[in-house]
Amino acid sequence: MAIIGSGPTGLMAAEVAASAGLRVAVFDQAPSPARKLLLAGRGGLNLTHSEPLDRFLPRYGAAEPLFRRLLADFPPDALRDWAADLGVDTFVGSSGRVFPVGMKASTLVRAWLRRLDGLGVTLHRRHRWTGWDADGRLTLSNTEGQTLALSPRATLLALGGASWPRTGSDGQWTGRLAELGVAIAPLRPSNMGFEVPWSDHLRARFAGQPVKSVGLSVAGPSAPHQSVARRRIKGEFIVTDSGIEGGAVYALSAPLRDAIAADGHTLLTLDLLPDRTEAEVAQRLRQRGAESLATFLKKSLGISGVRAALLREFTPVADLSDPAALARSLKALPMPLTGVRPIDRAISSAGGVALDELDERFMLKRHPGLFLAGEMLDWEAPTGGYLLQGCFAMGVAVGRGIVDRLNG
Repeated sequence: MAIIGSGPTGLMAAEVAASAGLRVAVFDQAPSPARKLLLAGRGGLNLTHSEPLDRFLPRYGAAEPLFRRLLADFPPDALRDWAADLGVDTFVGSSGRVFPVGMKASTLVRAWLRRLDGLGVTLHRRHRWTGWDADGRLTLSNTEGQTLALSPRATLLALGGASWPRTGSDGQWTGRLAELGVAIAPLRPSNMGFEVPWSDHLRARFAGQPVKSVGLSVAGPSAPHQSVARRRIKGEFIVTDSGIEGGAVYALSAPLRDAIAADGHTLLTLDLLPDRTEAEVAQRLRQRGAESLATFLKKSLGISGVRAALLREFTPVADLSDPAALARSLKALPMPLTGVRPIDRAISSAGGVALDELDERFMLKRHPGLFLAGEMLDWEAPTGGYLLQGCFAMGVAVGRGIVDRLNG
């Protein structure tokens, strides 16, 4: 069998198929495998999350029914056991996210490639998939200008979406699959930043600074994904020259993106004091004496620096002297978002091949022997371990599906 793409989904499918005795060849256009996984792990590879599945599964939104099945077969604990079998122990961080003890993706990837080599998996670097020839053979080209035409018993395309194109995830496969009549939802950014109309003062003073321990929610009654909009997100994000990015923002990126697509803009509501009630904050503000507002907020409520700047950026001047109005701003500060950062700057992408084009083995219903998996499909998940867990679990499932079909 042939696998096109050496990301976590493709390599996991290769391991499952080779462990079952199949001959597996993996092709990738990059000079080294798992480039996106290595890039994602530069600051510590967040493999999965430790929260219970009843909280884990809703992170997949509309694709939750699919991942309920996938994670039943390969749950987070199974992923941790798999890493341990490679000699890579993991730990649960303070946020519940799971990382390798050494915080390095390279250690895991090297051990994984050694295992695949021992299973007889062949890895062909610098080979770009170009489609099929007139006889229906799979075609690839390499950097020497040679063209390969193959007739594998099964082909898995695990080519990624359209984020981080320098790693090979450029979305160019959409045209070839569309020619086969495959339904494809437009590729869109996911887990990305958003544009905010900063004042020159805030941009100059605070771009690059983190905003920690705040609550975030999608504002407005027309916000899509209402179940997500009602969920209280607590975390941190970073102020950038053009807007905001970071883990807490990524957790709400889908409803924020969809709201901007529908209306051209939306609001992100910030709770600058998530561990205090509005009544407590208002009571404290009424105790202000002759101190300046900046001094009082810093000493009494711990609001200073970038959080104080955000408060002044989006609070009407008249409300700053009204304890009740100021308390409302501190607990529900409306931040306008006017745009979405482009897909080539996103961590992942949404859209792709419609799930109903595939059978339960991840094989195209109208093209027997051709399997698709990973970020090519129309699903998305936030960072924090959910995205990678989904890719690994899908790799296990499609690998088993291919084995099942080829072994009859």
